[in-house]
Amino acid sequence: MPPADDLPETFHVTTDEQLRAVSNLTRHRIMAVLRFEPATITQIAARVGLAKGSSSYHVRLLERAGLVKVVRTRKVRGVTERYYAMAARSIALPDPGEGGPDVLMRHAVADLEASPADSERHVRMAHLRLTDEQFAELGARLEALADEYRELSDPALPDTSLVFALFHPASAEQAGGESE
Repeated sequence: MPPADDLPETFHVTTDEQLRAVSNLTRHRIMAVLRFEPATITQIAARVGLAKGSSSYHVRLLERAGLVKVVRTRKVRGVTERYYAMAARSIALPDPGEGGPDVLMRHAVADLEASPADSERHVRMAHLRLTDEQFAELGARLEALADEYRELSDPALPDTSLVFALFHPASAEQAGGESE
C-alpha cells in the first residue's frame, strides 16, 4: 500500500525533540523503511535488523516527535496491528549552524559504509569553481533530478539512496589553518 496522496510535501523539523529523533541512525533507517510504504513494527524490525522491542521503542519516539504516524490498523488474532508511515514525503532539517555536522550526511556515509561492498555504487566528489548563478543553477538541477526520480520510485523495487551536498567549503582561515 503506497503512502497516502494527501501527505504534506515537507515536514519541517523545528523542535529539539524532533531533531533528536531524526539524528539517530537507527531511526533514520526506520524512516527509510517507511518512506515508500507503511509497515508494522514486526516488518520494520525485520527490515532494519532490530528486535521488535527496540523497533517499537524507536517508532514510538518518531511518532511522539510527529515524524511518523499510524495510517491504518487491523485486528490479527485479537491483537491490533498498527501500520506506520512517514508524516510527510520529505523532512527538512534546520541549518546545522557553524561547525555543526549535517545529520543527513553523517547518516548517508553510515548507510554507504553499511551497504554491501560488492554492490554497484556511484560515488564521486568534484571540486568546482562556480559563479553564484552557476552554484544556484546546479543546486536547482540536482534537486529537480532527485524529485524526478523520487516520482518514478516503485515500492516493489529495492531501495536506492541518492545523496548530494553542494556547498562552499571553509577557507583555510575558517577551518583554523594558517594563511600564507
